Amino acid sequence: MKFLDIYSQDKPILNKIYKDIKKIITKSDFINGQKTREFEEEFAKYCKTKFAIGCGNGTDALYIALKSLNLKEGSEVILPAMTWCSTLFSVLQAGLKPVLVDIEPNSPTISIDGIRKKINKRTKAIILVHLYGDCCKFSQLKRILKNKKVYIIEDAAQAHGSYEIAGKKKNYVGSFGHLACFSFYPGKNLGAYGDAGAIVTNKKKIYNFIQKFHNMGSKFKHEHDIVGINSRLDSIQAAVLQNKIKKLDRLNDKRRQLAKLYNKLIDNKNISKLSYSKGCVFHQYVILSNKPEKFRKYLKKNKIPFGRHYPQSINNLKAVKKMFRKENFINSERLSKYGTSLPINPLLTKMDITKICNIINNFN
Repeated sequence: MKFLDIYSQDKPILNKIYKDIKKIITKSDFINGQKTREFEEEFAKYCKTKFAIGCGNGTDALYIALKSLNLKEGSEVILPAMTWCSTLFSVLQAGLKPVLVDIEPNSPTISIDGIRKKINKRTKAIILVHLYGDCCKFSQLKRILKNKKVYIIEDAAQAHGSYEIAGKKKNYVGSFGHLACFSFYPGKNLGAYGDAGAIVTNKKKIYNFIQKFHNMGSKFKHEHDIVGINSRLDSIQAAVLQNKIKKLDRLNDKRRQLAKLYNKLIDNKNISKLSYSKGCVFHQYVILSNKPEKFRKYLKKNKIPFGRHYPQSINNLKAVKKMFRKENFINSERLSKYGTSLPINPLLTKMDITKICNIINNFN
């Protein structure tokens, strides 16, 4: 049993991927090539947005997105206290001030009420992190933001294909805010075979800026209109992603089925389950144990693979701890301490999940 098995998952399409890579090598079409443009078009369509721009990785995507907004130095950006370090570091690298908000009590996503309490006239942007593939409550946030000029950036690094149900409508991740940022790190639901990322938007002005900024400030070779950075999605990774996106929805549905089994079969007074939305794509399936270290040793002893996503809330990271020493984020810190990620590999069977749950239910 593996926590994630990328090779076996991709095996049915590997010959097509190899064939596409061979063509790229033969044509020497490595950077900003045909496959990159094709994937950008397909990914924009998948996210139900007008534009998509490939870039080097998900961290770069967040930094580029913030730079595209042309915010005054020191402007405040709200983000959750429970996320990967890239979300916070990108804000600092863009010369902006991070303002942390706790997550919901029994959910991995940012507290909407917490945003309401922290938002003020200095707030210029909010980063919504769709953690574990769960979807932030954007429909609730919209009511708070009425008549406020605040940019919304979605950190959708773990949420390819996730959606929020608002009434009878499905609002897909990537189409909520002014921009959305994706990572295609190999372990993601849609993963490349190396670092890769993308930004999607419906705003032509933002799209035009990013087209230049991520390519050394140049839309055409040797014409540098602005000072940019070098962060491009190469053609080989684009070819991998173009092949894999075709089966993304099917694999996401399999993850949902496995999560449904976990929800049904886990029954242990020492274990609590998070509340995930219907549109969650379960990049991770995280549970909480009131005896976390003992529980993880127990899983290891019984040869059940597990993960930590993440061992620390970002206010407790050594690099930035002093910035937030006067603040506490109870729900984020609880999730980081007590949370353990269970296998959600879409190749797992009902028998595999039943075995895992039986072992968990015997923990005391």
